[in-house]
Amino acid sequence: MIRLEQLKKAFGEKIAVDISQFTVNEGDILGLVGNNGAGKTTLFRLILDLLKADEGQVTIEDINPATSEEWKQWTGAYIDDSFLIDFLTPEEYFDFIGKVNNMTKEQVNERLETFHQFMADEILGQKKLIRDYSAGNKQKIGIIATLLNEPKLVILDEPFNFLDPSSQIILKRLLQNYNHEHGATILISSHNLQHTIDISTRIALLEHGHILKDLANTEGSAEKELEDYFNV
Repeated sequence: MIRLEQLKKAFGEKIAVDISQFTVNEGDILGLVGNNGAGKTTLFRLILDLLKADEGQVTIEDINPATSEEWKQWTGAYIDDSFLIDFLTPEEYFDFIGKVNNMTKEQVNERLETFHQFMADEILGQKKLIRDYSAGNKQKIGIIATLLNEPKLVILDEPFNFLDPSSQIILKRLLQNYNHEHGATILISSHNLQHTIDISTRIALLEHGHILKDLANTEGSAEKELEDYFNV
């Protein structure tokens, strides 16, 4: 699904990403963990062609994102609220996302129904612009927009940030069900180690731009090794 080869990115003297080779398989739920400054967000931005690598390349389904737009048709991503169009209402924003993806209004509304519990009656029908929502509800809007057209590749940076405990639990179930129902490949980064262990089928430990460990996570099997590493 995704191949990283000799991928390097530095900001001045600081090495942000330095990965010789790494493959994300189709259908993986890959959790990316690491301390602050490990390079998680930079790696996601390189995959999404939001940053140019100093060396090496990314391929998604054998497509180089830097030279083709084809991968965007089946990729959904939310990194931060800069991805939102905050002068729209959520309804207008979802309709816009739907139109970009050739979805009818009826298809958009049908998809939104599947997020009813996650929205908790706090997103639709509020008659206000996205910029006036709380950080948690902006997060929800971004995640819903990411999943709206049922992409086969999903990339979410710190998706549990700003969410209340109930919404975090709902999101974990939502992502697991989405993976099972669509066979989608999901990449998430999170500072919440337990949430990452709970939902990931595989976990990559990133520090100082390097992938130090690539752990299978069958029924939480990576938990002990990760806890030992982070001295939890």
